[in-house]
Amino acid sequence: MSDHDDDQTREDFDDAVNMTASELKKWLDTDESKSVGQKKDGSGESTGHESGRHIVRILEKKKSDLTDDDYAHMRKVVGYVKRHSAQKPKGDITDTDWRYSLMNWGNDPKK
Repeated sequence: MSDHDDDQTREDFDDAVNMTASELKKWLDTDESKSVGQKKDGSGESTGHESGRHIVRILEKKKSDLTDDDYAHMRKVVGYVKRHSAQKPKGDITDTDWRYSLMNWGNDPKK
């Protein structure tokens, strides 16, 4: 990966993630956050919730401290937000699993 690719990844990530670290942390503590998403191997935590915790760590780091794993996760987040946003349901999205899932990935579509 070149620095340009990392810069592009960071830019795309910043576009996709519109919640601050503190907003996301607060959200991840809610029952709504924990109620959505696919749980893997019975651990009780969904993929999106685990992703949200990683996003918080990324948001709290200095750019110079980001690892290859962080950049890989940032690309995963961008892809997820793009795909999931395209599936927007009709009507009021305020209290929907669709919105809650996106919020676990750091994107509040109501913003």
